[in-house]
Amino acid sequence: MTKIILADNQPIFRAGVAKTLTLQDDIHIVAQCMDRDRLMQAVRTFRSSIVVFAASLQLDMPDLIQSARSTGSKLIVIAENTESLHTYAVPGFDGVVFRDVAGATLVECIRAVASGRPYLQDKLGFGRRAAEEADAVGARVRDRLTPKEIKIVALIVQGFKNKEIASHLGTTEQVIKNYLRNVYDKTGVSDRLELALFTIHHRTLADAAAVAGGQMDLRAAHA
Repeated sequence: MTKIILADNQPIFRAGVAKTLTLQDDIHIVAQCMDRDRLMQAVRTFRSSIVVFAASLQLDMPDLIQSARSTGSKLIVIAENTESLHTYAVPGFDGVVFRDVAGATLVECIRAVASGRPYLQDKLGFGRRAAEEADAVGARVRDRLTPKEIKIVALIVQGFKNKEIASHLGTTEQVIKNYLRNVYDKTGVSDRLELALFTIHHRTLADAAAVAGGQMDLRAAHA
């Protein structure tokens, strides 16, 4: 049974989500919260849960991420429709959906996160509608990248800056910039945020990056 902590300061939306989730036999809502204090208390109380929370709560995100990690919980953020997916396509968040998410999509997201897979709602045109092709694309890109490039991708996904990556890999910042240009060309992205998003979306590439990060003992825990 998947335990859900549901947090949103919009009662009508929260009630609608709760109604949708209670219809699922494998999902159980253990707490509903309307503010930060109640949410943080629920995270401490109900360990190993999936926390579905609204970005509109304006939480201390690093504090929430740390609390979730320490209690074995996972985080799904409900972003506002006007927000960029890039804002939340970072380590610490296991799923991202938008305020206009359909009930079926939210359930799909929860089940994916419960099974250990990150989930980003398709708002950019290359997301879930092409899910069946994602692993094939990820595999092709993975095979085009060198081991050093995959290590750099792993560190980018973790949020490291070029100077920090250079220090970890024993090289210069300019060399890292040169590597990144090659990575951008091979993946078809234009910046580090798009690279992180691309990697998270393509599971085969994400797995390769996770292994590379683990080998360097630098990868943050991602339950």
